[in-house]
Amino acid sequence: MLFASCKSGKEIYLFTSFREPATAGLYFLYSRDGRHWTDLGGSFLKPEIGEKKLMRDPSMAQGPDGVWHLVWTSGWNGDKGFGYASSKDLIHWSSQQFIPVMEKEPDAFNVWAPEIFYEKDSAQFLIVWATTIPFRFPKGQEDEKNNHRLYCTTTRDFVTFTPTRLYFDPGYSVIDAMVLQRGPKDYVLVFKDNTRLQRNIKVAFSDSPAGPWHDDSKAFTPEFTEGPTVAHVGKEYYIYFDSYRAKKYGAVKTADFKTFTDASDEVSVPIGHKHGTIVMTDKKTLKRLLHEHKQ
Repeated sequence: MLFASCKSGKEIYLFTSFREPATAGLYFLYSRDGRHWTDLGGSFLKPEIGEKKLMRDPSMAQGPDGVWHLVWTSGWNGDKGFGYASSKDLIHWSSQQFIPVMEKEPDAFNVWAPEIFYEKDSAQFLIVWATTIPFRFPKGQEDEKNNHRLYCTTTRDFVTFTPTRLYFDPGYSVIDAMVLQRGPKDYVLVFKDNTRLQRNIKVAFSDSPAGPWHDDSKAFTPEFTEGPTVAHVGKEYYIYFDSYRAKKYGAVKTADFKTFTDASDEVSVPIGHKHGTIVMTDKKTLKRLLHEHKQ
């Protein structure tokens, strides 16, 4: 799965979601046009791991074998890893696992918003998340426990993982990153600048999903926005974001990731939806999920 696009031959947009206070687990929204969303209702997977047994920021990607892989934030602070489970049908899930990606960093304060991306060219999954390690980076505007950078690991089987490494350090606190591929050697990183004077969404560019990332943009969303994800609709990309202080969802659209237009009036997202990842699926899968909701 490169990004949420009908080019895949799949016709249904599926949006992973959670509800505050994040104890109920995995929710889904669906859309036929990438702009108007309907809640599938109920939880499809309740969190069982992590100190607080939370599920925030669920991110999902499908491998070439059809199996879906889900990762999520399992706790606010203290956890040194994230949650993981897999499913063939999005209804029946594997046993949940805790992936301790920051266990070798004794001062790591948190592991937030893991985002999963399938790298088709290298046939592996990339997982990116935000962590604060106090006094590791110049303080800037942030408290030492809020000075995040992005880290990553890769895996082919979710049993063995490459060593955790620093993924993106733009010189300021950054969280909530997602990777998308526009074409051969053409990748975009969409992320939240988490500094006190910003707290909004930006993009950066690379010829590889592994980075390095460059030319990070100016902000193109209002302050107090986070959790970006992207749907490819026709010739445009809709970048959805959570306006968390306004308690609503918004979107901008772009054709080139250089010029952005507010599209919030063009989209409708159910009240209570909290951010996840947009993927593509087919009508059979949607029918199965709708049937499960009716039971």
